[in-house]
Amino acid sequence: MSSHKHHEHLEVIKNSIHTTPDLDESQKSESIKRIEEWVLEDRAFGTLKNELLKISLFFEEVFSELGIK
Repeated sequence: MSSHKHHEHLEVIKNSIHTTPDLDESQKSESIKRIEEWVLEDRAFGTLKNELLKISLFFEEVFSELGIK
């Protein structure tokens, strides 16, 4: 997957985080923090996905909507 596509997916995920009632404020904050760290450190997308799934299973739905397995 291209870097541009990753960026688009990250923006969708961040928007989902901000607007969902399924995460509490702590989970939202931790999720955004991990995404921002990923962008700065240029980690593999699979690693970020696994880290977000540790925070909440909410992300399974988000990834599914994005077509990310």
